[in-house]
Amino acid sequence: MANLSDPCYNHTVLNDPWRSINNTDYIASKPYKCDTSVSWRGWYRLFINNMSAHIPDTCVATGHCGTSAPLWLHGGHPTVMDGVVTRDFCGHWSDYCCYFRSFPIKVKACPDNYYVYELVTPAVYCTGYCADTGSINTSPTTVTPVTIATAYPSVDPCYNYTVLDNPWRANSSQISSSYKCDTSVSWSGWYRLFIQSQNAKVSDTCVAQYSCGTQFPLWIRGGHPTVTDGVVTRDVCGRSGSNCCLYGSSPIKVKACPGNYYVYELSQKCFQNLFDQIENITNQVLSVTTVTDILTQAFNTSVDILESSSSSSSSSSSSSSSSSVSPAELASYGNRILKTSEKLISTLVKPTDTSDNVSFTLAVVEVEVFMVGPLVSLDQIPRLTTTKSSVDIDLIGIAKTNSKRSAAVAFMSYNTMENLLKPDFFNTSNDTIKTMMSTVISATLPKTTNTTLTKPVNFTLKHIREFDPNGSLSCVYWNISEWIVDGCSVLETNSSYTVCSCVHLSTFALIMQTSRPPESDSKLDLLNLVCVIVGLVFFSLALLTFALCQWSPGVNNVARINLCLSLLLAHLLFLLTQQFLSLIRPHQVLCAVISGVLHFLFLSGFVWMFIEAVLLFIRVKNLSQISSKKREVLSSGFLCVIGYTVALVVVAVSVGLLPEGYGSEYCWIKMDKGFIWSFLGPVCVILTLNMILFINIIISLNSTLKNLNAEISQMKQTKIMVFKTLAQFVILGCSWILGFFTNGRKELEILFLILNSQQGTFIFLVYCVLNDEVRQQFRKFFRCLCCVKQH
Repeated sequence: MANLSDPCYNHTVLNDPWRSINNTDYIASKPYKCDTSVSWRGWYRLFINNMSAHIPDTCVATGHCGTSAPLWLHGGHPTVMDGVVTRDFCGHWSDYCCYFRSFPIKVKACPDNYYVYELVTPAVYCTGYCADTGSINTSPTTVTPVTIATAYPSVDPCYNYTVLDNPWRANSSQISSSYKCDTSVSWSGWYRLFIQSQNAKVSDTCVAQYSCGTQFPLWIRGGHPTVTDGVVTRDVCGRSGSNCCLYGSSPIKVKACPGNYYVYELSQKCFQNLFDQIENITNQVLSVTTVTDILTQAFNTSVDILESSSSSSSSSSSSSSSSSVSPAELASYGNRILKTSEKLISTLVKPTDTSDNVSFTLAVVEVEVFMVGPLVSLDQIPRLTTTKSSVDIDLIGIAKTNSKRSAAVAFMSYNTMENLLKPDFFNTSNDTIKTMMSTVISATLPKTTNTTLTKPVNFTLKHIREFDPNGSLSCVYWNISEWIVDGCSVLETNSSYTVCSCVHLSTFALIMQTSRPPESDSKLDLLNLVCVIVGLVFFSLALLTFALCQWSPGVNNVARINLCLSLLLAHLLFLLTQQFLSLIRPHQVLCAVISGVLHFLFLSGFVWMFIEAVLLFIRVKNLSQISSKKREVLSSGFLCVIGYTVALVVVAVSVGLLPEGYGSEYCWIKMDKGFIWSFLGPVCVILTLNMILFINIIISLNSTLKNLNAEISQMKQTKIMVFKTLAQFVILGCSWILGFFTNGRKELEILFLILNSQQGTFIFLVYCVLNDEVRQQFRKFFRCLCCVKQH
């Protein structure tokens, strides 16, 4: 009587003809079979069309057995006398028989010449157990390591190797935000390992994940050889999670050398198979948790590759093996990420009679998936929305064109994809600066038979950078190696967002083109620096003069003092900000605060220019009554309230309406949304009023001087009067009008720069140097200074 506890007599029959090693048409017979979706339990005996079969124990070609990566038994089958043994499993991929490693299983040889297997869920996605009715290789229970003796190289690698001394390769487990990846290294020849000048070797036992400075540490399988073994070949495993050999890399050659050290002929391949595994996932449904885990792993791997390449090229510029990532490589990485992401997201689509949706958010990507079935009651699906984008698509209409009356749409917004698919890949005939104005988005119709659109799809893309009104926006889609505009157009745009309309689905973005600014003129920059510094010096001298000198009772210097103070602080802060812009710019809050303070200081300066113009106009009007008793028309306190309150109110209202309007790339007011008019508006009003007052002052002054008696007229020197008149044009800020007419003309730029940086100089000359009372006090001060030195 049979023992029911013996798996030879207590097993499940597995009779799937597609598992045959002779089934080679896996590409044409999609969907592929994937044993990761099977709930395995207990022991199994294999049949093919009712003929007894066994799992092959030799390498099976990729694409056989109805799956993408066929699994075969590594180590041979046991004999009946061996009882239950444990065997490893390999998956063939990329011309390497053991590219993937799956979980080991138990195997038992049974009387009557058949085998039973305690099958488990494979470790690698879209792999499957094969079945063969041919002959069987019976071997001892113990699996011998793969040891392939090869001929010695023409030069003994024990004495001709490259030293590899990277302390981060030490076997210490530590989770990090930045991992190393050897895919970025161009390996060539044999290597000997050191850690801080101490002899080291590649680990030949399982290494914990995140060890050795990388996310998936590699170790060699089968142990190290002895000196007498010569050059041997060892498999390479990569640890992930609880599986020590989830990933298999290309085998490497190893040699033991006299002196108790080893050399290795290292291979280029590392974790590119991660993307291959993902791309070969087919119509199986995965959980959101599984998809997010794999997506995170894929994005991290890609980032590590790029960062390692960039860092190695910058730190080892003299090394021929280190080079920066080329545009072609960036595009290739980008295509790989897009392809694997879309494939993974497609596994979230599951059959539904009505409607269903799935969404999740990661640091690098946001995903929205919506599915409709034949019994859906919606007239249209809701807008699919992420933080910085949204899409409107007629999924109901698409479903009606499909035989099963069902369809699904996947919408993805990538937060960091522009680092790979750069805006410079948008090739245009004109030489412009390209700026990515939105996140990169993708829209697909996974598991939908008929993907023809019934109407154009509209994407709403929020601007992620400051919009330049002079820029040109283009809705583009990614075509293998470049951004192109075919089939996409701008439907609507403003300073905050743009609506793109496209007649097909793909990967999209919004790119802005702006004219290249003229090259920096070092001479003009030097002139600007000198003029501003000179202006600051004269502002300071004017303030000291107003504060220390004695003035006639009828002279009111309140407007001039506050004008000098406002412009002194404004020019000084602006100068310091531009000199240290690279340090300030990363601190967005500080940059915004500085731009707000500059807004206030410059506005208060213009208000004080207006007040000075009003006071000057009143004095000229009263010039004919020069002998009459002077009286203060407006009190100093009232003038101070007007001078600073107006500017403060404008800034406060601006902050309340649009606080994000402060902090441009130059730490000034942003140009988008018309926010610059919070400064230009009041300035234009003040300049217009000052020009009107200045013209009236000239007319009134000319008329008054004609009516004065000849004695007084002769006292006024014509040249001084002309100079003071022209100087008042600058002091009252009228020369700022030139800023509206420069348009890149170098002569006007220089004139504008000189005049408006020297307001302090003209104030000092007109009200201090050319004032008789002040000159007498200066003379008295210098005489006293000389007397002190003599004594």
